[in-house]
Amino acid sequence: MSGSPLLCQLATYRLPLEPKAPDMHHVGMASLTEFNVTEAVAVLTRTPATLNSLLRGLPSIWVHSNEGKDTWSAFDIMGHLVFAERSDWMPRVRILLENGETRSFDPFDRFAQLNVNQENSLEQLLDDFACLRRDNLAALSALNLQQESFNRRGKHPALGVVTLSELLATWAVHDLTHLHQLSRVMAHQYRDVVGPWSAYLGVLQCAGHSAP
Repeated sequence: MSGSPLLCQLATYRLPLEPKAPDMHHVGMASLTEFNVTEAVAVLTRTPATLNSLLRGLPSIWVHSNEGKDTWSAFDIMGHLVFAERSDWMPRVRILLENGETRSFDPFDRFAQLNVNQENSLEQLLDDFACLRRDNLAALSALNLQQESFNRRGKHPALGVVTLSELLATWAVHDLTHLHQLSRVMAHQYRDVVGPWSAYLGVLQCAGHSAP
């Protein structure tokens, strides 16, 4: 898993005289502060196609370039997502349901992809991720979890006691974290060629949200 997010103030692209947009916060919207597995799965289901559409067939500059020393490229991010899909989310769901707090989750190596997957193509990583995600969501559905199940508790090796709902919510937000990271890493490659527009491009002002 990625580390705790840093707050990133995204610059808004507006002309100087553009009128202020109306405040739409919470207008006609239900609160999203409570976990809903259907909402989480809606994100998780779409991530493979989103990544495929964004990355497949891109020139090398977008795939293999990073943000400098000890940072990740799009290829590295995909490798991380594949490794997490194979060894993190559903294995931890099963450990939690079968053992509760009596057994900690197995530690997860957030940097494992730097030592594996190097011989794979990006296209292979995209295909592997799509297959693993499909199988994991099918396995999650097969558990037929009831509302009370989401309060079940497990033990993270570093964070301590966590609930099933927190684990599943983190799975979805982990996807969104790395989609954010991908856009930032890719935008970084054109940081010097956008000229003065860089002042309006919030993604270029973002200092990052994870380590890496």
